[in-house]
Amino acid sequence: MRESVTLICEDENRSAGWTVRRNTSRETRKPCGDGWGENDGSTCYISYLFTSDTGLYWCESGSSSSSSSSSISVLKGSVILQSPVLPVMEGDDVTLSCRARNPTHNLPAAFYKDGSFIGDGSAGSMTLLHVSSSDEGLYKCSISGSGESPSSRVSVKGRVSSTSIPSSTPPSSISPPPGSSFPSIISVAAIFIFLVLLSLIPLVLLVRRCFCRKPEAEEGKDGEKEIRELKTFINQLQPIRSSRGTSTCVLYSALRTDVHQGRIVCRASAASSPI
Repeated sequence: MRESVTLICEDENRSAGWTVRRNTSRETRKPCGDGWGENDGSTCYISYLFTSDTGLYWCESGSSSSSSSSSISVLKGSVILQSPVLPVMEGDDVTLSCRARNPTHNLPAAFYKDGSFIGDGSAGSMTLLHVSSSDEGLYKCSISGSGESPSSRVSVKGRVSSTSIPSSTPPSSISPPPGSSFPSIISVAAIFIFLVLLSLIPLVLLVRRCFCRKPEAEEGKDGEKEIRELKTFINQLQPIRSSRGTSTCVLYSALRTDVHQGRIVCRASAASSPI
């Protein structure tokens, strides 16, 4: 009686789009349905196993993503270990089944990991609970009186948690509320304007003082000019003689900028000679 095997490709999101491929001693990267097996979507069914079917099997998607490979060995009249082809998710349970060609019913089996005994299965199966990365390795089984199965690799991949994905935006608890920087900008602008005004006060006082001093200087110059003109005028005055009386009066006119004064000086003249 020939053995059969079914290989199924699937992931946690979808099972479509996967293809089972294999490498054997006679072919490389050969897809299921191309000279071996029966392809049904992401499932490959091999109805009769031969020793030539021994090789590495894996799943590959259209986007060139691939799973870890699983080794399948076909021996004459021996024992086989049924294990997951794809890597299992961390935390899941994994069941290993040990089967012999004859008899067909399940027999007690011993299980090994990396060559070390890990336990017995009364019905020819063992379940690994909540697997982790430490459960990865090569597994095999043996049935008393029937022989030992080839080793088969079990791979475990970590489960992606939504809480472990870093967020591109910082938490709202530490981010400043919107618009909180607006009052600080106003404060800085107010302080800047105050300092500018404060620095302008001495400049305004200095300009005002200069404008106040200029009229005083001009007024002093005007006064000096009038005094010089007054002296010139006095020097040019000729005595004014009165035609009346025997006395001669000389009129001098003195002029000031603020008050006009007149001064009359009379001097007795010598007696005129008789006619």
